[in-house]
Amino acid sequence: MRLHGLDLELTGWFQVAWAGDIAPEQVVALRYFGRDLVAYRGKDGVVRVHDRYCKHLGASLAHGGCVVDEGIRCPFHGWVWAPDGRNVSIPYQDRPNRAVRLGAWHVVERNEAIYVWFDAAGRAPFWEVPDMLTWAPHAATRDFHAAWPEGREHYRDLRVHPQMVTENAVDRHHFRFVHKTPISPVVLEEQVEGPEWRARVGFGRGWQNHPEDEQGKLRTDSMNTLELLWSGIGVSVNVEHTLEGVRIISINTTPVEDGKTEIFATYWIDRVEGDLEDGSYRRRLDDAKSALPDDLAIWNNQIFVDPPGALAVEEGRGFRRIRKWVKQFYPGADNEVAVQSDAVRV
Repeated sequence: MRLHGLDLELTGWFQVAWAGDIAPEQVVALRYFGRDLVAYRGKDGVVRVHDRYCKHLGASLAHGGCVVDEGIRCPFHGWVWAPDGRNVSIPYQDRPNRAVRLGAWHVVERNEAIYVWFDAAGRAPFWEVPDMLTWAPHAATRDFHAAWPEGREHYRDLRVHPQMVTENAVDRHHFRFVHKTPISPVVLEEQVEGPEWRARVGFGRGWQNHPEDEQGKLRTDSMNTLELLWSGIGVSVNVEHTLEGVRIISINTTPVEDGKTEIFATYWIDRVEGDLEDGSYRRRLDDAKSALPDDLAIWNNQIFVDPPGALAVEEGRGFRRIRKWVKQFYPGADNEVAVQSDAVRV
């Protein structure tokens, strides 16, 4: 596992666009994972992602390529490539070339986003992208404003490794110094199951002083909590319940090439009657967006220290645990994904 050079030896789902970025029958050039790619929305409405260059003579399918019934057509000689990468048409020959195949990537469109599966070892996907609007029970019953177009921010030309962002899941004390909360939040629960890391965090003295109910059990109410889910190290979602309502924030870090990354941040605000007219939706959205730039100022200038040279006693367990968990997402290190369940009340 090598973080200093922001290497590409990773496994997982990674966001490469928002759904609204790719209109019907539109062809888009992408570059991620050190590879030139092409994305298009087919006539059936489904987004596909392929290696960019035609297997015939290397023309870019992203520059002049067009969507046809069978898939995408090369602008140079009209060869057509199907969604699975097969060549299905050569217009000046009575049969296609079955000996060549265009690289086709696993794609999921969910959460108003487009995700691509990347595995340095070439394996097929072995977990799914979560539904971010329904996974937390107290959010599943609410109606949210669409994130597109205002509820999104795209940060390019970063050197932020996905693991640096992931470690925020156990770093409760950064809230005081980066986000200026009066006190550090309390990590109430953690649950690890295979490629998913879940946590529930309580903010304020109410949670710090009274995390249990009258029966001595951990409280299940959600006010002033943040529920966090990591799906691999490329996809995350935070569900925060405040006095004003519920907001959902997805912060996804995607490798572009060695030493360069991008972050896709998506924001959903729950609907309150009249919130578009009185400006409260815009104010709440701006407030939700305000925290990430403070994190980026740290991450983008951070080096990775492994093992940490100096941790406070109470930090040690969390950092050791999450660094052990993330090893499964580095196939080059011969780490297998451990399908295990480990629920802990912290």
